[in-house]
Amino acid sequence: MGIYKQRRDELENQLNKGALWAVTYGDLMSYLMIFFLVLFSFSITKNDKTRSRKYEESLGNIQKAFGGQKDSRGLERARAQERESQVESNLKESMQANELANLVQIQSSERKVKLVLTEGVLFASGKADLKEPAKKVLAPIAAELKKIPNDVIIEGHTDNVPIKKGKYSSNWELSMARAYTVLQFMQEQGLSAKHLAGIGYGENRPVGNNATVEGRAKNRRIEISLMKTD
Repeated sequence: MGIYKQRRDELENQLNKGALWAVTYGDLMSYLMIFFLVLFSFSITKNDKTRSRKYEESLGNIQKAFGGQKDSRGLERARAQERESQVESNLKESMQANELANLVQIQSSERKVKLVLTEGVLFASGKADLKEPAKKVLAPIAAELKKIPNDVIIEGHTDNVPIKKGKYSSNWELSMARAYTVLQFMQEQGLSAKHLAGIGYGENRPVGNNATVEGRAKNRRIEISLMKTD
């Protein structure tokens, strides 16, 4: 019995050693999938719809080949991130093409793409009605944001100079009114209401020094944030 057990153990060890190739093969397939995904992402250009369509088809084929719910979620996330990256690139190009780069600051992080517009671009002092030229600034932004179903958060900010007269009794109220005005315009341009949110922070989140004219001008702003896929 002892000899039989020893031979059986030796046979199992040999079989296990022979199966190690499957682990290496699986790793190789995973690396190949990532490599081809990177190649596909580099092959896409902004104005090439044919390539974009081929990209979607290729991702679909990879998903079918590898299968599984986990792979499906990963590929969907990759698609969403690719679309977000394209919108961000389009926004930058649109601002430059329309000579708005000096009016709109674009900041990007892992969580969002943020566009910062100062008060003078959109509103008259103490007002929450859009200037007519402001619509020409916001229209190309809305055109890009509505291409993807991501949440868009609009924030209103002011300086700390108290409001002494006019329609609004506080900076907080003014900031909320301005955020809502921009939100309304975005909805009119075709953005889905379920993906829009407006917030007013008043003077409570300054980015500049309220003791200086330049700092107060920076604080009077609207921030439009495109939230990225988690």
